[in-house]
Amino acid sequence: MPPFTATLLRWYEQHGRSLPWRADSNPYAIWLSEIILQQTRIEQGLPYWERFMQRFPSVEALAAATEDDVLRLWQGLGYYSRARNLHAAARQVVSEGGFPQTYEGLRSLKGVGDYTAAAIGSFAFNLPVAAVDGNAYRVLARHFGIDTPINTTHGKRLFAELAQSLLPERQAADFNQAMMDFGATWCTPSSPQCASCPFVETCEALHSKRVAELPVKLRKTKIKTRHLSYIYIMCKGEIAIRRRPSGDIWQGLWEVPVVEEGRSVLTSSGIYPTECAILLKKGVHHVLTHRILIADFYLLELPERLPLPDEYVWIPESAFDDYAKPRLMELLLETLSTYRKGNSL
Repeated sequence: MPPFTATLLRWYEQHGRSLPWRADSNPYAIWLSEIILQQTRIEQGLPYWERFMQRFPSVEALAAATEDDVLRLWQGLGYYSRARNLHAAARQVVSEGGFPQTYEGLRSLKGVGDYTAAAIGSFAFNLPVAAVDGNAYRVLARHFGIDTPINTTHGKRLFAELAQSLLPERQAADFNQAMMDFGATWCTPSSPQCASCPFVETCEALHSKRVAELPVKLRKTKIKTRHLSYIYIMCKGEIAIRRRPSGDIWQGLWEVPVVEEGRSVLTSSGIYPTECAILLKKGVHHVLTHRILIADFYLLELPERLPLPDEYVWIPESAFDDYAKPRLMELLLETLSTYRKGNSL
C-alpha cells in the first residue's frame, strides 16, 4: 500500500464523518445523496436527503412520482436539472429491474458522471474505482505539487490515473470517503489545517509555499448579467403564472409574468410594469454559477383579467405554495408579504 494511502486511511479511522447514507450499502440512499450533494454542502443537503428518503423511501416510489412533486421537494437547492435527471434516472433503474452494478452501467444513468458512478460503485458495490471530485483534486494537487489545470482533458486524466494508482482495491469505499472527508474538513480550499496535517512532512505544496495556489483551474466561463422585471398580477383573488420553458434556467419551475431587458410578455395588452404597476423592490441580486440576475419586483392589481400568452394560467393566489418555483419567486413573495403588512389598515 502506498504511504499516502496508508496515512489517509489512518486519518479516516479517527476523523471520518458519520453520515446516514454510509450506514449500509443501500444503492438508492447512496445515489440520492450523491446527486443532492453535487454543487451542495452537506450541511445544506442533508435535510433534503432526509425529506426525500421520507417522502420517497425507495427508487420505485421516486419513479412513480410526478416531476412537479420532485421539483417541489427539491425547491431551494438550485441546479434544478439535477432533480429532473434524478427523476429520469429513477425511472431508468425501475425499468431495468434495479441499480446497475457495474461502473459502465451506473455511468449510463441520467445525470451520473464519472465521479458519481465511481462513488456509487465503490460505496454500494465495492467496485475498485477511484472517485475524483473537487476534494480529491485539491488533496492530490497539493500533496504531490501538481500544477496541471484540473479542468483540462490532460489534467482530468492525470488526476484520475494518480487516484486509481493509490486506491486499495479491497478498501475502495474507505479510500474514496477518506479523500472526500479529508478535502472537505482538513485540506479545505481556504484556511486548511496544515499545522496538524498528517501529511505535514510530505506535502509538496506546503514545503514550496503553494498551498493557496493549488489546485490550478483555468477560467473559461464568462459571467453574464441578466435584468428581469417580475410582475405579480392579481385579479379577483387569482394570479397569473407560467411554467418556465426548456433551454433556459429553472426549466419546469413556475413563475409570475416576467419582462427581460425591456421585452414585455404583456405586449398583447399594451401594459408595462413601470407604467402601471407598483414597484415593490428594485435591484434584487441573485447569483447563479454563470449568471448574475438583477430583478425588480412589481405588483399589478386588476379589475379584469389581462389577455396573456398561452403559456400563462390563472390560479388561486393561495395555490401558488403548491407549485415548485425558483428562489427569486420566494424572494418576491417575501417582499410582497412585507409590503402588505406595511400597507394594512
